[in-house]
Amino acid sequence: MGRCNLHYSLMYALIDCNNFYASCERVFQPQYEGKALVILSNNDGCVIARSEEAKRLGIPMGAPAFKFRNEFKKYNIKVFSSNYPLYGDMSNRVMRILENYTPNVEIYSIDEAFLKFEGFKYQKLSSIGLKIRNQVRQWTGIPVSVGMAPSKGLSKIANKIAKKFENKTGGIYCIDCDEKRLKALKWTDIGDVWGVGIRNKKKLEAIGVKTALDFINIPDIWVKKNMSILGLRLKRDLEGIPSIKLEENSQRKKTIATTRSFKNTLSKFDDLKERITTYTILGAEKMRKQHSCASAIYIFVRSNPFKINVDQYRNGCTITLPYATDSSIILNHYAIKGLKNIFKSGIEYKKAGILLLELTPSRSRQMSLFEKDTYKHKLLMQTLDGIHRRFGPHRMKLASQDLRQTWKMRRNHLSNRFTTEINEIIKVK
Repeated sequence: MGRCNLHYSLMYALIDCNNFYASCERVFQPQYEGKALVILSNNDGCVIARSEEAKRLGIPMGAPAFKFRNEFKKYNIKVFSSNYPLYGDMSNRVMRILENYTPNVEIYSIDEAFLKFEGFKYQKLSSIGLKIRNQVRQWTGIPVSVGMAPSKGLSKIANKIAKKFENKTGGIYCIDCDEKRLKALKWTDIGDVWGVGIRNKKKLEAIGVKTALDFINIPDIWVKKNMSILGLRLKRDLEGIPSIKLEENSQRKKTIATTRSFKNTLSKFDDLKERITTYTILGAEKMRKQHSCASAIYIFVRSNPFKINVDQYRNGCTITLPYATDSSIILNHYAIKGLKNIFKSGIEYKKAGILLLELTPSRSRQMSLFEKDTYKHKLLMQTLDGIHRRFGPHRMKLASQDLRQTWKMRRNHLSNRFTTEINEIIKVK
């Protein structure tokens, strides 16, 4: 059992950026290395990322910023507003480095990626992991952990071990034999297994399953009945039989959402119409960046649930489009149509948003005889996107938008966009 199994036909690696948002801030502000810091959500609402130092001070994930102001001050915790242009660009730099090691890369999230290695000499996988870790650190300044195993599910566990015991592993851990696999499964709590989730955790604990090792020892028929075929694939993965495939085009989002809470409540239809139009245009711009078209759009509105003395209302509707499109004009036409269906007068609205659904690649979308001015819209959208790339967002608007209003988030602790804005790059003196 302790001898290495070098007969695997392929191996996976999970590369995970350590405390990614915090690390991005430290790359350009190294004075915060080793110090506690947190990153806040849109409008500086709640904590969405923490450095290890902040975690040790007991700052919980999702903590409302206004409730923890005293703790931030008491422990001298540095607070940052979320800087998504910076984080997105740094993520792209990391992923481009990883693509040099294998053509089989699945970008799983902004700070994680799976790599599939076939035909490699597995005795040298640890050295490949070390090279990846060192190169990403040297070229971007971002620290990463590397977990390697014969399946995606096991590589997740290997990565957790690499990160948890960094002093022993050097940030790299390779499950390359049954002894390591079984030891890792015994160490892993069932609630920490990738893909199990809260509901399945409760089901498994009810029958005495406490660890990942317990999980692989229960009958397949129970897993399939209670966790579907996806649970069975996960079980196979943990047994060392790769069953969860790599999704190499995962960087294309399947839905695109644009939602906002308003600074002040809105009650007039025209005010909501202006906001929905703006959100639709923002969503359409995101969608065109990934070269997709939407076949449906979901629109929703809601009142403030924390105001108990006012009428409460929330509603939404999905509009199926006659054909897939990436035109802001066409999408907005149907978004406003949906808003008319759900608007209710006399309500103080606090939040609204849109979701672009059933996205398909622009090049492979199904054409329709009912499309109007498609070519003109395509050229117009390309022109608008070009203007916004060159001169900044919100320079051109639809007539239904408020030409005087530019929606701005409350970001009182925002750092510079060091890599995407020429006026905010580091100045060398």
